[in-house]
Amino acid sequence: MKIFLAGATGAIGRRLTPLLVAAGHHVTGMTRNPASADALEKAGISTALVDVFDADALKTAMVDAAPEVVMHQLTDLPRVLENENQLAAAYPRNARIRLHGTRNLIAAAQAAAARRFIVQSVAFGYAPGREPHSEDDPLDVKDGPRAVTIGAAADMERQVLTSGMPGIVLRYGFFYGPGTWQEGPTRRPAVHIDVAAHAAVLAVTRGHTGTYNIVEEDGTVSIAKARSELGFDPTFRVFP
Repeated sequence: MKIFLAGATGAIGRRLTPLLVAAGHHVTGMTRNPASADALEKAGISTALVDVFDADALKTAMVDAAPEVVMHQLTDLPRVLENENQLAAAYPRNARIRLHGTRNLIAAAQAAAARRFIVQSVAFGYAPGREPHSEDDPLDVKDGPRAVTIGAAADMERQVLTSGMPGIVLRYGFFYGPGTWQEGPTRRPAVHIDVAAHAAVLAVTRGHTGTYNIVEEDGTVSIAKARSELGFDPTFRVFP
């Protein structure tokens, strides 16, 4: 299939792109960084050098790529985490991508007549309650330290699921592994970056419109739906 991957050089994108290519898909990787675009081209990946907030340019790039599937793996978080203040400063930028960037990506995907839209969300935003949390449990969007992050994620999910396109929301746990902030799991629910990427590959051809928890099985969040409908395997790894 022809896939437009927004966030092709991010933590997931770097592990996801080769998996998509290996599965036989044609990938157009979107980035706003010329150096990243050059790296993708050298790896044999078609590129779209465009900023997600430039709605007109994004629509043109999307229509030119003519994807069947659009993947939204964009974030605006520090690649290397030095301190909590740095992370807190990134939350509003990341929320802007989820709110306004998602809107632009959906509009571009609709203009390109894409048949499926897959988006990265979070599995650590459930409101307190009985565990393990299922996808039907409410998100914690009340005022508090995480209100900006979880509120924006909830709005992003709503945009995707009401877009009129088949929409798949992948709710990821806290990442660890190559290219992330942690070598091993430190917070629950956790998910290895390779597992997150593999779930996105599965979602290209499997699953129905709705949300899926993509985490390790630690008792906090249920992955029964992802196992059943996506064929999700939390032990998947890319080597090396």
